[in-house]
Amino acid sequence: MKKNKVISDDVKIKHNYTSINGIKYHYAEAGRGPLVLLLHGAFELWYSWRLQLTALADAGYRALAPDLRGHGKSEVTDNIRDYSLFQHAADVKALIDHLGETEVAAAGHDWGANLTWLLPMLYPETIKALIVLSIPFYPEPRDPEKMKNFFKEKFSFMGYFQKPGAAEAEFEEDPQRFYRLFLYGFSGDAPEGTVDKLFANKPAGAQLLEGFPEPSVLPGWLTQADINYYAGEYKKTGLTGTLNFYRNINEDYPLLKKAYINKITQPVLFIGGSEEAAVKYGDFDAMKNALPDLKEIIILQGCGHYLQQERTSEVNDAIIKFLNNEVNARH
Repeated sequence: MKKNKVISDDVKIKHNYTSINGIKYHYAEAGRGPLVLLLHGAFELWYSWRLQLTALADAGYRALAPDLRGHGKSEVTDNIRDYSLFQHAADVKALIDHLGETEVAAAGHDWGANLTWLLPMLYPETIKALIVLSIPFYPEPRDPEKMKNFFKEKFSFMGYFQKPGAAEAEFEEDPQRFYRLFLYGFSGDAPEGTVDKLFANKPAGAQLLEGFPEPSVLPGWLTQADINYYAGEYKKTGLTGTLNFYRNINEDYPLLKKAYINKITQPVLFIGGSEEAAVKYGDFDAMKNALPDLKEIIILQGCGHYLQQERTSEVNDAIIKFLNNEVNARH
């Protein structure tokens, strides 16, 4: 595995707060130039993009990574519908407006990828380029009922997260262990066959952490300080915000069907890891056919879900090259 590129020490990440759609909203940012939004996924935080914030700032961009509502230092609210993908999209647009920007590039990972795919359908004049990590685009939103039937005989992460208190109890039992297993188990450093064990061969009645390997030594890209940060922030907020990504899928589905009538015509870069389940089992022909300006699909061999950290240099180089061609050239 390649070592991460050293980022210059003079680039500092600033932390700011504002009021977005009636809630306190935290975001980290670095640099000046064209704005690039970096949107995290489930069980993650702005922190997931820390190595991209500074690299993009070095390259002449204003990089900004929020804690999405209900996550990290952003406000947690009680209503499940507050975490609709459409509410997150409205929050992102309100943040862009607050910053006084009219054109941005959006990058997203995991559920942040789903959010990034939605943004140009809702705000085509604002979103000028897309960088999407891990989750391919499909021409139609995934039908929750079909997915439920598909996973009837085996474990479904999406289904498990619908169970009130189940994932919460596993997290609360030992938050550090929860994140140690999650971050290692979904990575390319997990033992061969782990992705199949977790996504294709796990029995329906299993608990969330069953089948996750315990690392004897943490991989080079993951430190105990990283684990402590995630565990510490989620101990403060609980898992409510992140689980509500999943607990909105049934209500979001009919709205997504309407939104998907609007095609994505912006330039797109896709980056995935070969050991990422959504990549390994994904349909890339469908994505190619649906996106008329898909510039490149980059698959990092041996890389898992957390590619921003696992393959920092390669991810940063690809993002910056794409932005230089598709965004900076227009300024």
